Amino acid sequence: MKDSIAVIGLGYVGLPLAHAFSAKYKVVGFDIAQWRIDELLSGQDRTLELSTEQVNEAIDNGMKFTNRLEDIAKCNIYIVTVPTPIDKHKKPNLTPLIKASESIGKILKVGDIVIYESTVYPGATEEECVPILERVSGLKFNQDFFCGYSPERINPGDKEHTVTKILKVTAGSTPEIGKRVDELYASVITAGTHLAPSIKVAEAAKVIENSQRDINIAFVNELSMIFNRLNIDTNAVLEAAGTKWNFLKFKPGLVGGHCIGVDPYYLTHKAQEVGYNPEIILAGRRLNDNMGIYVANQVIKLMIKKGQKIEGSKVLVLGITFKENCPDIRNSKVIDVIRELQDFGCDVEINDYWADTQEVKKEYEIELKSSLNMESYDAIILAVAHDKYRDLELNNDNQVVFDIKSILKRSDGRL
Repeated sequence: MKDSIAVIGLGYVGLPLAHAFSAKYKVVGFDIAQWRIDELLSGQDRTLELSTEQVNEAIDNGMKFTNRLEDIAKCNIYIVTVPTPIDKHKKPNLTPLIKASESIGKILKVGDIVIYESTVYPGATEEECVPILERVSGLKFNQDFFCGYSPERINPGDKEHTVTKILKVTAGSTPEIGKRVDELYASVITAGTHLAPSIKVAEAAKVIENSQRDINIAFVNELSMIFNRLNIDTNAVLEAAGTKWNFLKFKPGLVGGHCIGVDPYYLTHKAQEVGYNPEIILAGRRLNDNMGIYVANQVIKLMIKKGQKIEGSKVLVLGITFKENCPDIRNSKVIDVIRELQDFGCDVEINDYWADTQEVKKEYEIELKSSLNMESYDAIILAVAHDKYRDLELNNDNQVVFDIKSILKRSDGRL
């Protein structure tokens, strides 16, 4: 019997994966949000990970979209791609993962395989999810049903490194299931797969991928603070150092999003649980989490040097998504810049032609500005390097221009 796949969660990770599998398998995409189902059935994807043509292609391949559990009850492979955020205390919030596991447990059958793609700390699949599947289904793990893990590697907005072109790590709850999970992914992932020896190894690999990037960015962010005091151009230093063959090329900036700014906290949570205090990882997190406040304070200092009155000053922030050329606003650190400037008494306006206006209003209680008189602002902050902003001509010398991403021809300050 050919596998029938249900993908649970149709966001930035789940939808492209479901599309890839739909070329060779019967696929049902499940999401609890009715608006998301309606949107996809109309051929639209607000995440812009798939084009209208690609969404319709999946539908033409026979893919179904639903928010009803009974519609996925006949599947034998369940792939969970729900978000795993952190709470206000920087602790893992497994609520979406727990609820997805409870839902699958209600329809789980003998012989089924549940594969998790959501980022978790090492051990979470077998320690947190499996007991829920057993309790709700009444079935026995590794006897009646099995589990797999294949950490997502989606890079939102990246049209070159798409899901099938990124090598996939796979794992299973038994050696036999590991091979089966690996073969399943290998059938659609053209970049190839890497079968890890256990689910815990695959989980750990995922969190250290982004923890490594986080620490490296924290290092160059700290360098930018040092070089700013020394009146040295950070980018010029990085370009010079980058001529060495083994120099790692990272750039300073705001570290947000749903991966680099979140995943390290999953690893540190587990480390502390077993009695180890991860100093380097947490130091990097603290530094990166405070970069928004640092940027705002640098802007205020530059405004004071120009003799501007801070209270009531007009500041324009260009970009609110967590990265360039992408509509994803989750865990955007630009909001830290905005809130800090507002605390100083600045009147802050935000423009972002990539972001969804209603989503920004719901998430941050901010009204995006569409029409701009660039000359009317006391300060302009280039926060996100969207393509449209690269050619901006800012000729008002009375303005402070702070270019976080170092892409503008003129700037008074940058990281």
